[in-house]
Amino acid sequence: MWESLLSKFLERAITKGRLRVTYADGSHRTFGPGPGAPEVAITLHDPTLPRKLIWDLELAVCEAYMDARLTIEDDDLYGLISLGILNLRGKDPAWWQKPVQGLRLALRRLAQFNPVGKAQENVARHYDLSGALYDLFLDADRQYSCAYFPRDGMTLEQAQAAKKAHIADKLLIEPGMTVLDIGCGWGGMGLTLARDYGARVVGVTLSKEQHAIAVERARQAGLEDRVDFRLQDYRHVTETFDRVVSVGMFEHVGVPHYREYFHHVKQCLKPDGIALIHTIGRSDPPTTTAAFITKYIFPGGYVPAMSEAMSAVEKERLVTTDVEVWRLHYAETLKAWYDRFMANADKAEALYDARFVRMWRLYLIASELTFRLNDQVVFQFQLARDQKAVPLTRDYLYNPAAEDAAQATAAQ
Repeated sequence: MWESLLSKFLERAITKGRLRVTYADGSHRTFGPGPGAPEVAITLHDPTLPRKLIWDLELAVCEAYMDARLTIEDDDLYGLISLGILNLRGKDPAWWQKPVQGLRLALRRLAQFNPVGKAQENVARHYDLSGALYDLFLDADRQYSCAYFPRDGMTLEQAQAAKKAHIADKLLIEPGMTVLDIGCGWGGMGLTLARDYGARVVGVTLSKEQHAIAVERARQAGLEDRVDFRLQDYRHVTETFDRVVSVGMFEHVGVPHYREYFHHVKQCLKPDGIALIHTIGRSDPPTTTAAFITKYIFPGGYVPAMSEAMSAVEKERLVTTDVEVWRLHYAETLKAWYDRFMANADKAEALYDARFVRMWRLYLIASELTFRLNDQVVFQFQLARDQKAVPLTRDYLYNPAAEDAAQATAAQ
């Protein structure tokens, strides 16, 4: 019965490319017109899998792949995820899948509820993994957010340096300015602003692993007098600053806390201060986080629609002085991370196990293809308390000499 129902669903769903399914009893079916779009062959080794796929297709596919209960010919995970996005994006779920989706929509605010203690638990699930894992695929500065590729042929290191320089330009940093870095990670942005721009930085993170590394990096760089990395929730920061920067942290805030977040950003800014919030964003209307990402990668996380973020900004009466949208930059970043991760897959398996490697393959490939095929983007919101805090045009952002200096730093 379940195989028949799954086959009927796939007959209607696969209108581009081709999918060949071999069931646990050895029978097989082919779906889709082909050729052109991805052509993928999968084998379902678990006879209970068709039932799980019917009720919750995306999560069931991910968990079955992680557990090797579903295998892909030539391990073509790129092909399978591409086929899924191309055929399912924008389509309504089948009638029997609607209750699951409806429940997730109803509970999405609960899933994103991140009070102080819960927020630290959620952060630890991802960012307190072994530091050796992140060394396998990140650049030396450990930039775990979207890089910026203004020119073809840039290395990951060059693109991450360009990202930091672009953000620093938007912040109009001058020597001696004070900066709050919300979600400072392993300290790369804070150290750059202190070393290259003469700022005095307070960086806060909820990750014990990140905090320990950031503090040690500041010590090794001789910047302990200019950078104060704290294991602290941003909601507990009471000082005011010339600048506030937050890169790749807003995705962990959760919609129920958006006004709280922007309230604290405003409270931490001096009257003439500037904030730069860099976050993944969705081009479609508000929805839910993919079940696989919530369960295994970023519990409590959510990628906002611009309307959701801007609604909170407006209610806190912050002035939006600039909004920039980066398209495909994160796809290129994730591709670089994936290539590095797979070059070190044996080391990742030694740190954890083969299932973990499959889980992270899913995470990195699915994330890349969401940016590449499903119109996910990055938003940079430049905010101020006073609309006169920034220049009237963007000319100040495009300074070839500053970019050359950033590239020279990255090459060192």
